[in-house]
Formats: sequence, C-alpha cells, structure tokens
Amino acid sequence: MLIEVGREDLAGCRFAISPLIETTSALRVLTGYDAAGVLAPWVRRMRPRLAPLRRAEPGVGALTSLFRRDDNADFLHPPPAGPGDSFQENLALVRATPLSRARAELTRNLAGHRTPPAYVQRILDAPDVVDRLADGLAAAWRALVEPDWPRLRAVLERDIVHRAGRLAAYGWSGALTGLHRRVGWSPPGTITVRHRDPGRYVPAGRGLLFVPSVFADLVLGVEGPQPFAMVYRARGVASFYGPPEVPPGDPLGPLIGAARAAILRTLTAPATTSQLAAQLGLSLGTVGGHLAVLRAAGLVERARTGRSVNYVATAVADALLSADASR
Repeated sequence: MLIEVGREDLAGCRFAISPLIETTSALRVLTGYDAAGVLAPWVRRMRPRLAPLRRAEPGVGALTSLFRRDDNADFLHPPPAGPGDSFQENLALVRATPLSRARAELTRNLAGHRTPPAYVQRILDAPDVVDRLADGLAAAWRALVEPDWPRLRAVLERDIVHRAGRLAAYGWSGALTGLHRRVGWSPPGTITVRHRDPGRYVPAGRGLLFVPSVFADLVLGVEGPQPFAMVYRARGVASFYGPPEVPPGDPLGPLIGAARAAILRTLTAPATTSQLAAQLGLSLGTVGGHLAVLRAAGLVERARTGRSVNYVATAVADALLSADASR
C-alpha cells in the first residue's frame, strides 16, 4: 500500500489518543481475535472478567461477533480529535451515528462473515442498535481498560512525545522510523506500508492521523471523508505492566535508592511527573521529590513541550544505566 502525501497533508498530520480504540482493541486481544504477544500477562489477568462481562452486557457479545480483518463498521471507532480526548467524548460520537449509516456499515461488516448468534442478530436488527452497541463499548471500557487507564495513557503520551521530537528534529522520515516494521517513508512524500491491500491512496489535503495504541498492532483507515488514520503499537508497551525490571544483583538501587533507580530506568524515554507516578505506582509528591534530587545530582534534566514538563535521563545517568545493564 502507498499513501501519497502532499505539503497540505503533512501540515495537517497530527497525533491523537483514543480511549475508544483502546477499548475495542483490548477486546479483540482478550477474545483471541488478535494475537496477545507481549500482552499475555494482561490477558491472563483479565480473562476471568470476560464471561461475566458478556452475561451482564449482551452488547459486548454483539461487538465481538463483528470482529474481522477488514470492512469493520467504522462508526464504532470514530477518529479522535486529539491527545486529550476522553472515553465519554469518543462514545458520544458513536451514539450520534444516524441509524441509516449504522445499518449500511453493519451490512457491509457482515457480508461474507460468519452468521452471528440469534441474540446478536436481534441486537443488530433492533431500532436502538447504535445505543446497544455503545452500551457494550461502555461496559468493556469500565471492566477492561478504565482501571489501568492512567498507566495506559502514560505509555501513549510518551510515544507521542517521542514521535513529535523526532518529527521536529528529523522530519517525517525520522518520525516514521521505528513506528512499525511494515511502515516506511520514501521521499519526497510517500508512506509505504506492507499490506495485503496493494492500492495507492491520496489524502488530498485531509492530512493523516497517527494514533498510538497499547493493544492494536497496525490498523489503517483510508476511506470516508475523515482524515486517513494509522493506529500503531506504541513504544514501551512492556512498561504498561509497571516499574522496569530490576537486574539481578542491582548495584544502582543501593547506591541511589530503589525508587530513584526505577525512575532513572524509566526515563530512558521522556516522561512527565504524572506519567512516572502512574507507571511506578508512586504519589506525585514522592516522584517530584526524587526528581528534584536526581536533577540536582545531574542525573535528569527537564524540558517543556507545550504545556507539559518532561524529564529525561542525562548522559551521566545513561553511563550509570549502561554499567548497570552490563553488570
């Protein structure tokens, strides 16, 4: 697949976070439709919740019956407006879908697909099908994603900070480097994607929307009036599970303290105080105090990005961490 982008498209490119896309993607992984990979520990922890969730909210079963590789109903995952979207804002867009559009997209979704169970077909035929599917999304969000959302969001925000930094320093070639093994950049303005669809697409000034995800691997949206969208696996997904791994015989912890060592290991990529607190399970005050000490010692530095203050390990800290890793 080739996506040919012009100057207007590049100027209109942006990054966004979608709690709703995370919810749908988490459900796909938990039901086994998408491979778990590094998310296997999360699947083991969440699997006992799936059967009670389906019993309590039939809309969840209706959603999972629609899963397929392509031709999914687009109204169930509208593009987010920006990094600050809430789940409630995303869901309001779903509920606002006209019934005629929902019916057309569901018909396309089900064409050539497996026959859904009878209870699912009743939901899909109901006049309030949009609300019933939205209820399923809301139930899945509350059970599967919302409890971990502060940590999930920290991973996604850190990926955006990283990509935005590379974009500013190296242009789109740098921003797309490492985004996904199947995605590349060919000057002067072509995004190449190894995909079963060999088509050539032109955004025609609509821009591109890049959406990092913990649960989705690579999802492309190149249809409809909305901007083209690319959902990709965020960097550092393994850090979603909490503090970084402490190496055997850890020499750094006894030297500067276990919490400060964990902060340094986490700051191999920029992070805010609140992101560190969410990931490490510490209070904001505790993290702020440790950062002040580490900054005074020349081990971390901070830089403002928009309204956020991000911290990152310095070269001195990198040397300590390198020695720690080699040991």
